[in-house]
Amino acid sequence: MSGLPSEPDAHASLLSDPPVPTPSSSPDLSFDGRMRLEDLVDREGLEELCTSFFALFGIPVRIYSTDGALLADASKEHEICGYVNTLIAGRAACGATVSAVKANEGGPSGDVVHGCFTGNAYRIVVLEYDARKIGRIIIGPYLPPSVTEVPQSLLDVDNGIDPARARSLLPRVPRAKEETVTRIATHLKSALDLILFSGHKALLTSTMHLASVRESYRELQEKNARLQESFSKLKELDRLKSNFLATVSHELRTPLTSIIGYSEMLTEGIAGPLAGEQSEFVGTIHEKGEQLLGLITSLLDLSKLESGSMSVKKRSMKVQDLLQQVVSTLTPTARKRGITLKLELGVDIPEVNGDPERLRQVFLNLADNAVKFTPTGGSVTLTVRNLGIDGGAEGAEDDDASGFALLAPVQSSFEIRVADTGIGIPARERSKVFEPFYQIDSSSTREYGGTGLGLSIVKRLVDAHGGTIHIEDNMPQGTVFVVRLPASDLNA
Repeated sequence: MSGLPSEPDAHASLLSDPPVPTPSSSPDLSFDGRMRLEDLVDREGLEELCTSFFALFGIPVRIYSTDGALLADASKEHEICGYVNTLIAGRAACGATVSAVKANEGGPSGDVVHGCFTGNAYRIVVLEYDARKIGRIIIGPYLPPSVTEVPQSLLDVDNGIDPARARSLLPRVPRAKEETVTRIATHLKSALDLILFSGHKALLTSTMHLASVRESYRELQEKNARLQESFSKLKELDRLKSNFLATVSHELRTPLTSIIGYSEMLTEGIAGPLAGEQSEFVGTIHEKGEQLLGLITSLLDLSKLESGSMSVKKRSMKVQDLLQQVVSTLTPTARKRGITLKLELGVDIPEVNGDPERLRQVFLNLADNAVKFTPTGGSVTLTVRNLGIDGGAEGAEDDDASGFALLAPVQSSFEIRVADTGIGIPARERSKVFEPFYQIDSSSTREYGGTGLGLSIVKRLVDAHGGTIHIEDNMPQGTVFVVRLPASDLNA
C-alpha cells in the first residue's frame, strides 16, 4: 500500500492540494469562531515539527488544514508502496486509499485508525484549539505488530503482484504499536498546542496593535479634518477682520481729518480769538485727533500689509540722510522729556535700495518707542555701520540658514542699531512683540499707551526690503533693536 504521497511522488497529479493562504492574505479570524491553523503557525514551523518526529520514529507525519490543504509533510515512500504503484490496479487501489484517508474527519472521540489493503495503518488525529477543529495530523503508514504475514488483500489487489517480493518488502515498513503511535500523537498535539498558543498570542497582539493603529489613524484624520475646518474659519475671520479694519479706518479717517483741520483753524484764530481755557481745550482736541489719526493710519497700513496691497516704491537712497530727519523730528520730544537723542554714523555706509517713506516709518517708530520707554536722564542712540561682504549673516538671531553660507550669494549689507537705556524687554517676550496688537503689559492700568501695531508693521516693512530685525540686550539696562538691510547694489 502506498503512503500519502507528497508533491514529488508519482501521484502528485492525483493528490495535488489547493493553495494555502498566507497569514498576510488571510482575513482576521481570531474572534469570530473560524480560527484556521495556517493563520496561527507558519508552514516552516510545522515542517520543522513534522521533520523532527519523522527523524525520531521513522514514521511519516503530515499536517492538513480543515479544508484539506497540505501544510507540512515529513515522509519517505516505503518500498512496498513504490512497488504497488508500479502496477495499474495497485496504483488505483492506492489512490482510493489515499483519498479515503484524506477525507476521514475522525471519529466522535477524535482520533481514528484507518487500515490499508497492504496491512499498514494510518492514525488520523484531529487538531483542536479553543474548542474548535483547526486541522488534522495523519501519522503513517506504519505496520502494526499484529501483521506478521502478507495479507490476502495485498495479494488480490493486482494479478501481476509477486508474492515473494511483497513478502520481502512489507517487513521493511516501520512497525509501531498502537500505544506508541498514541504517544507520538499525544506529543505532537502537545507540541502543537504550545506553538498554537504562542502563535495565537502573537496574532492577537498584532491584531490589537493594528486595531489601535487604525483607531489612532481614524482619530488623527478626524482631528485633521476639524483642524482644517477651524483653520479655514480662522482664515475667513482674519480676512473679514482685515476688511473691517480697512473699511472702518478709511471711514474714520475722513471726518477725523476735518476735526484736526478745524481745530488747527480755531487755534490760529481764523474764527476769532480764543480765551485761555478755550485755546487749551482746542489744543487738546488737536493733539488727541493726531493720536487717533496715527492709530487709524497704523490700522490701514497693517491691513494693506496683510492683504499684500501696500506698494513699496524703491529707489537708491542714503539711509544716513533719512536717519538725520528722524532725529530732527524727535529731538524736541526727547529734549522735553530730558532724554539725550543722538546719531552715530560709521564710515563707508552704502546706499540702500528702498522706499524712503516706508523706511522713515520704520526708524521713526523704533526711535519714538525708545524715547517713550526711556526714563528722564536716559539716552537713545541710533548707530549705522557697514557690515561689508556677508557681514549681515553673522550674529543674527533669526538667521537659520547660516549653515548654507558657502552656497549663498555674495552680500554687502549694513545695520542700524536703535539702543536705549529704558525699561528693556524680557527675553521671553522678544519674539512676541512683533505680533499685531501684542502688549507686554496688557492690563487696563498700564503706564505706557499704544496699540501694539507699530513693531508688527516695522517687521513687515523690513521684510519687504529684504532685511531682518531682532532684539538684543543693552547692558546694564535697556533694549537694542537691530535692523540689517542689503546694500543697493544687490537690488539695483
